[in-house]
Amino acid sequence: MAGLGILLAGILAIANRRLYVFEDPRIDQLEDLLPRANCGACGVAGCRPFAEALLEGRLEPARCTVNSTDMNQQIADMLGVALGSHERQIARLACAGGSHVAATRARYQGLKSCRAAALVSGGGKGCTWGCLGLGDCEVVCDFDAIRLDRYGLPVVDPVRCTGCGDCVDVCPKDLFSLQPESHRLWVACLNQDPQDEAMAHCQVVCTACGRCAADAPEGLIRMESNLAVIDYTKNALASPVAIQRCPTGAIVWLEGQAPRKGSGARKVTRKEPLPRMEPLPRV
Repeated sequence: MAGLGILLAGILAIANRRLYVFEDPRIDQLEDLLPRANCGACGVAGCRPFAEALLEGRLEPARCTVNSTDMNQQIADMLGVALGSHERQIARLACAGGSHVAATRARYQGLKSCRAAALVSGGGKGCTWGCLGLGDCEVVCDFDAIRLDRYGLPVVDPVRCTGCGDCVDVCPKDLFSLQPESHRLWVACLNQDPQDEAMAHCQVVCTACGRCAADAPEGLIRMESNLAVIDYTKNALASPVAIQRCPTGAIVWLEGQAPRKGSGARKVTRKEPLPRMEPLPRV
C-alpha cells in the first residue's frame, strides 16, 4: 500500500508539472480593482473574464460602467493603456400605463410574477402590450435601480442602472431595452392597436397621430404599425421639439429622474386606479 501511494503521488507530481497552466497574477490584482458585480454590462460574463480581456487588450477599462472613473483610471495606469470611452447603457421602459391611466380587464390572482400572469391570457391589463406591474424587473435588479411606483409602473434610476440587461431578459412583454444614455427622445409605448381600441385601454398610449413626426427633423420619426418609431441613427437631430404636440404624452424627453412631456399633453389628474373594464357585449 505504501508503494502504491508513493507511485500515485509521483504520477500526480509529474501530471501537475506537465499540465500546469500559467495564470498571470495581474488577473487577481485587476479583479480586486473591479466591483465584482458580475453584471455582464461590459459585454463579458463577469469581472474575472473582464480582467482577462483587459490583459489581452480586447477591452478598455472604461467598458466597466459599474466602476467609478477613478478606479477605471487606476486600472488603465496599472496596465499602461488608455482609459478609453464607452457610453453608458440604461434600461428604458416602453410603457407609461400605470393603474391610474391604463384599465384592467381582469383581476389576476396567483403567483406575484409578471411571467406567471402573462401565461394567463396575457395578464389582466386591458392593453395587451402594457406593463403588468407585478415587479419581476424590480426583483431581478441587483443594483436597486428599479422600483414600482404607487401605480405599479417600474421606474428606472438612471444613476444606479448599470445596463446589465437582467430586466430586459425577465420582462414577458419585452418592454425593456438597453439604450445609450444619449437617447433622450423616447416613445414610452409599444401598443400597435388601432387608435380607437388603444385609447379605450390607456390614456397615455401612442395614437400614431403623426404630430411628432411632422415636428421633428425629416426622417427622425416615422409611423409604423400604429406606433411612432425613432431612427436613432439620426439621434443628433433629436430635441424636445418633437414632444410638444403629442396629445397623450406618449413620446417624452428624458432628462434627470423624470421624463418630460410636451406642453400639448393632456394633464393626468387621477390619483386612484381605474375601475376594471366591463366585458364586451356578445354579438
